[in-house]
This record gives sequence, structure tokens and C-alpha cells, in this order.
Amino acid sequence: MAGAATATATGTVKAVALITGEPNVRGSLQFVQRPSGPTHVTGKITGLSPGLHGFHIHALGDTTNGCNSTGPHFNPLKKDHGAPADEERHAGDLGNIFAGSDGIAEISIKDMQIPLSGPHSILGRAVVVHADPDDLGKVASSGEIRVTGDGNVLSVGVTYGYGTCKPLLLSGSLTFLALILAGIIGLQSSV
Repeated sequence: MAGAATATATGTVKAVALITGEPNVRGSLQFVQRPSGPTHVTGKITGLSPGLHGFHIHALGDTTNGCNSTGPHFNPLKKDHGAPADEERHAGDLGNIFAGSDGIAEISIKDMQIPLSGPHSILGRAVVVHADPDDLGKVASSGEIRVTGDGNVLSVGVTYGYGTCKPLLLSGSLTFLALILAGIIGLQSSV
């Protein structure tokens, strides 16, 4: 489904991802992209341990084997892992989100590398929250670049387009079926 939707030259594109995970991680994210502008990601995720958590778009929206089937970070330009502000980074490298002592992370990110339409669209790809902080691809003490240091996956969601009605089956420790209803979640283009 990635790249399945397009926007008009004058339209705003919107998408939503529901976040579900272990043991009680829940949330929703809204994605809004104006023509030729960055995608603005906003939302809230609850049930996290306090502190930093790696936050990424992964290559696949396949959650049939929990988060193990979401693939690597979305990286259509074959770049090295990095921080969101770095020139050299995976498109899906969105850095870290911070959960307060109450386990809640409020998210507000603007990024040019995660479009909602076109050949590098993130529609249909997984949004992943990791248990540990992302090292942002920084140089380790030995001088080597680390591919990733973000640890285990805590939760996952998939960005969907309007008009879809797809079941999202999460397996492993995630033992429920979330039904994505058309019109509740999705992509819309407005002029």
C-alpha cells in the first residue's frame, strides 16, 4: 500500500496511525503534509517507560509477526543511520521521543523525508517505538559508526489511507486484532 495515494498539486494530505504494543502501550499519530512542505507528525503515546525511545518509520507495514516483520528503517536512498537533522540518515530516522514520569510521550515532528505521496511515501509502512533510545548513528568511542542502537520494539502502528478497511493483526505478545475502519483512519486530500 506504500505510495498508494496521491494528492493534488494544491491539496493537503492526511494520514493516521494507531499505535499498539506491549504491555499497555497505546496511542495515535496524525500525519499532515501540505503541498511541497514537510510532513507534520503529532500525537500522543501512553504506557511507555519514562525516558527516551527510538522512533522510526520502518520499511514494511507487515505486522503479521508482530514488530519482527516490519523490516529495517525506511531507507529508499540507501543512506547510513543518523539523526533527524543529519544530511546522512535513513528517511525513517525520526530520532527519539521522550516519555515523562507518567509514561506519556507527546509528539510533534516536522520532517521533509517522510512524504505521504509519491515514490517515497510512508503510507502503509510501520511506525515503530523502541524500548531503548536511538543512538542517532553517532560515532562510538572506537570511531566506528553504529548501524542502530535503539533496542527492542515496544509498539507499532501502520499508516493507512482513507477508504481502507484492513485488519491489523499483531502477534507475539500482542494478542488482539485491531480493525481499521474506513473513514476513521486514513488519508484524505483536501483542496
